[in-house]
Amino acid sequence: MGHILVKDVRKEYVERRGARRRMNSDPDLRSGNHLPVLDGIDLEFANGELVCILGPSGCGKTTLARVIAGFDRPTSGTVLIDGEKVKGPSSEHIFVFQHSGLFPWMTVWENVRLGARHMKEKEEMAAKVQEHLDVVNLTGYEHLYPHQLSGGMQRRAELARALVADPEVLFMDEPFAGLDFLTRLKMREEIINMHELIQKTIVFITHDIDEALVMGDRVVVFTERPAKVRLDLKLEFPHPRDFHSYDELERLRRDVYTELGVHYAL
Repeated sequence: MGHILVKDVRKEYVERRGARRRMNSDPDLRSGNHLPVLDGIDLEFANGELVCILGPSGCGKTTLARVIAGFDRPTSGTVLIDGEKVKGPSSEHIFVFQHSGLFPWMTVWENVRLGARHMKEKEEMAAKVQEHLDVVNLTGYEHLYPHQLSGGMQRRAELARALVADPEVLFMDEPFAGLDFLTRLKMREEIINMHELIQKTIVFITHDIDEALVMGDRVVVFTERPAKVRLDLKLEFPHPRDFHSYDELERLRRDVYTELGVHYAL
């Protein structure tokens, strides 16, 4: 499961600071400047796809992910996951945010266990937590605290906490932000291997064009705000991917750079 259908989704925010409000208490009827963010987004993601969403900074990538996950409501349009209209957040749809969400007073084990707190059998819960710590290569670090981990290890612990909840859809909003270059490369490999193992639908937000093309089954490229879909690319190159091994992948890479206003790519 994990089929996503986005139908003509539009989103705008209302800037009310300094604006004169009407007497009506309904916030949708209050006056203010309207800021359009998403402009008629139509997308469909298949079960088990790893979808990377690219676009200029501030164009609405995270807004779309939040709308699909149920953390925000569209101004108009509909989002369906497995045929059901998204009306709010769900334990079946887990969001990994940009900044670390680990609780500093809890060990790695305790943080990951939060994702399995719905399980009643303690032995089954413990086995599930250990299984997912093994998946992200954190065996042996269970009793350390977040400040004792590297940035990459913290991100892996967050990933384990998300996966142990067994979500149908996993949203990752620039999860590698702040990591050094080598750690980013290792984390890309971790995500790709994990995805091939669990076959869950993943919506992955990134600014990195090469990262998206190396990782994704699909790459969606947005325009400037208000965002429209500029490109929707289906990638069928096997992993691990190498730009030098696939002329077509290198061509797509240059096309994406050009579409985003960069006319050369190193």
